Amino acid sequence: MNKFKRSLASIIFASRWLQAPLYLGLMLALGIYVYDFMLHLVGLIRDLHSLDETQIMMRVLDLIDVVMIANLLIMVIVGGFEIFVSRLNIHNHPDSPEWLGAVNAGTMKVKLATALISISSIHLLKIFFDVGKMSSTAIMWQVLIHLTLLISAVAIAIVNKCSAGDYASRKSSNKSQQHLSE
Repeated sequence: MNKFKRSLASIIFASRWLQAPLYLGLMLALGIYVYDFMLHLVGLIRDLHSLDETQIMMRVLDLIDVVMIANLLIMVIVGGFEIFVSRLNIHNHPDSPEWLGAVNAGTMKVKLATALISISSIHLLKIFFDVGKMSSTAIMWQVLIHLTLLISAVAIAIVNKCSAGDYASRKSSNKSQQHLSE
């Protein structure tokens, strides 16, 4: 029975590698966003002479939107793989992202929520610059969705902070108990 438990535990632990193709798929999606960015950039350069300042800003906001989504994908690909599949062992690499060293599932949720709020902010900004194209109801829903994202991010951050503090106090308590028993 003990051998069965160890085998089952090994199989369950190895199942984390089933996520690897998902991260590869996200890498392909990132490539699609790079292609989309290049198309937008070429279009901006091509049309530059016929655009006014507001149109240029709208096109630049489109570029920023694509970059922010690409950043979100990078966080999910690199951070998710590191947390849930396998360590990347790149912490000593000179190009290793600063945030990767301190990433865990909780901080990853906060970073992702913050990235979603940033993307939503860009969308709202584009709407406000061209407010005549959307109905008041559609704008209201966009603002409500943005506020919901914002409130959710704050709630996630609070829960993460409380959980981290609770974990630290339990860890400290365990060390104290071990020290007293010695």
